[in-house]
Amino acid sequence: MYQFPSLKHLTAVFSLLFVLSCAAPQQTAEQPAAPQPVTEPAPVSLLPVFEPLPSSILDNGRMWTFEHAPVEYFAETYNFDPDDAWFERARLGAVRLPGCSGSFISPNGLVMTNHHCVRDQITQIGREGERTLDDGFYAVTLSDERMIEGYYLDQLVDIRDLTDLILDEVDSAPIEQQAQVRSQVIQRVQAELSAEFDESDNIVVQVVSLFNGGRYSAYFFRRYSDVRMVMAPELQIGYYGGDTDNFTYPRYNLDMSFMRVYEDDAPLETPFFFPFATQGVESGDGVFVIGNPGSTTRLNTVAQLTYAGQFQLDIIHNFLYHTLNGLDAIFALDPDTEEAQQLRNTIFGLRNAEKLYGGQVLAHRDPYLMGRRTDNENNFIASLREDPALAEEFIPIIERIAEIQELKASLAPYPYLMSIGMQPNSGLSSALLQRALVAYRLNHQELDSETRSRAVGSIANIGDKEAEAEVIMIENHLHYLASLLGEDSEYLARILNGRDKAAFARYLVENSALATQEQTAAFVQTDFDSWSDPALDYFMAFGSTLFDNTMAFQMLGMEENQLETRLGRGWFAVYGTSIPPDATFSPRIADGVVAGYEYNGTFAPAYTTFYGLYDRHHSHRNEPEWALPERWATPSATLDLATPLNFVSTNDIIGGNSGSPVVNTRLEVVGLAFDGNVESMGSSTLILDDRSARAVSVDSRGMLEALRHVYRADRLVREIEDARNR
Repeated sequence: MYQFPSLKHLTAVFSLLFVLSCAAPQQTAEQPAAPQPVTEPAPVSLLPVFEPLPSSILDNGRMWTFEHAPVEYFAETYNFDPDDAWFERARLGAVRLPGCSGSFISPNGLVMTNHHCVRDQITQIGREGERTLDDGFYAVTLSDERMIEGYYLDQLVDIRDLTDLILDEVDSAPIEQQAQVRSQVIQRVQAELSAEFDESDNIVVQVVSLFNGGRYSAYFFRRYSDVRMVMAPELQIGYYGGDTDNFTYPRYNLDMSFMRVYEDDAPLETPFFFPFATQGVESGDGVFVIGNPGSTTRLNTVAQLTYAGQFQLDIIHNFLYHTLNGLDAIFALDPDTEEAQQLRNTIFGLRNAEKLYGGQVLAHRDPYLMGRRTDNENNFIASLREDPALAEEFIPIIERIAEIQELKASLAPYPYLMSIGMQPNSGLSSALLQRALVAYRLNHQELDSETRSRAVGSIANIGDKEAEAEVIMIENHLHYLASLLGEDSEYLARILNGRDKAAFARYLVENSALATQEQTAAFVQTDFDSWSDPALDYFMAFGSTLFDNTMAFQMLGMEENQLETRLGRGWFAVYGTSIPPDATFSPRIADGVVAGYEYNGTFAPAYTTFYGLYDRHHSHRNEPEWALPERWATPSATLDLATPLNFVSTNDIIGGNSGSPVVNTRLEVVGLAFDGNVESMGSSTLILDDRSARAVSVDSRGMLEALRHVYRADRLVREIEDARNR
């Protein structure tokens, strides 16, 4: 275990030296002046400081949990009466998909979500000769609906508070054991609660940590595993504008898909669903997004957010940039295979992530946003100081977390070189380098013979990639290293040994015994102490820096996680349920209003129409991202081009909310959330900034208009409209 002097301790030492140097004893004429002590310079922080700017309690967001539903706030803000029954309908009408959100929109198990949430599933249901992702899919009859193998949806059917049960056991353990005890208690309680149900109940229990461990809830999900595809538009219209228009607004995108849940081989009968509204939304209308926001960091300290912006997020963004360069090149090698189509879906997702992380870097460095976060934290600390017991318990935690960020900054970027995208069998890096990294770790870790044997065997279990793809991924990893360490880095020079990056990548693939799974299986059978290979040299070039910094970083991370959990109780002690906890990809309800905004010297309207879609198409003639599918190229005479297609609102959303229904106060569907605009892209993780940050949704009016007049999906339209009368 590596120990570092704390920043607080170092600062105190340097301050003491400064005081002593300025307080020399008085001298007489007979006594020569004592020499002034030589002081070392004060440590220079690796993190910037932000000046506080006025903040709001809602800077922590409006992603409300259902167990602490904001009944009075909703009633006062939107002038209606959201009683317990209203929140129950809101909770049971929504579903959670793998990585996304969705909702029931008819009593017959019809589910609505985004096209981009189910791209892989749309591809999966295609039969020989079909291109369901590119051409779209529509089941004309019920029997035409196609099973999605291995897929499921979860519906939150019950919630229980576990706070006292978990924290009583955690608090009774010594501090150094509390993290382990917490994990053990959560696993045990989750298993005990799961045992209350038979397998036929299809109940999945999840213990959810709220307020960074200040509160705990058990969520009981009913899992539906018979899910069938009903309708999906063409990729070109479901992702209209492609990567260029992604995260922008005004937008013209039909990002929708429909599936159905079956039970006992028949459509599920459910009383809880959201019917489509007969009247659409207008600017100023209150709307609610019900979904599963992925992860936010709004309860993190300013020091944590600052470190993330200067190091962590920037490094991840850098990795994604170089990885995408590699994946694009691999896709271009043979774009017509089934594997290439799956890779294309991966690239789409990573493009989103690259833009997101790039926006987060900018947001975490923005003086205005970080100034508000600084003020928010100052207000929190001031509230803690009003109670001596709270101040004594929680303010030292905030200070220690700040010290940890400085120490982590001094270790970067090396810990990230061993973690981001380098896990065994990851599609984001070279298999050869993955094998070499496991071997490198074995070389630096003291393990018993049994553990070492298992680890050695795991190297041989890393699957192969095509040789040309390996060359591309290794070369791009070298570019990634150069971007972090500098082209003149001594470590990079040791790795390349005089070769350029492309030549070295090819050399490695052609000469390493770890280049293929078969070669690796033979290599790991040789005597461990004699292992030698150019791929191992790739990581050995760093000497001990790479491993030592990574281990020290991990120890700091463990301490930081423990402190975060304790600090979460401080947030709850001060604010209670007047603020929502950070998002955890668990069901939330977020309020907002439909509203345009100022941008780029003009004003973005609250909603766009089909007129704009065709203008976009004709203004970008012969450009693939704005080409329209064949059935859209010439609009039907019955298609009302003035129908709203997309709209924006101030709802608080983030990744995971994709596919969330947007409903009015009567819990009627008015939209389908699919994106945030570029102004929200980075800031939404750390702060709610609704000056111009907006959620972007498909308008329910546009969905019905397209289904009726473009896809002639009469059966689906009838079901959606009939649900209004149930």
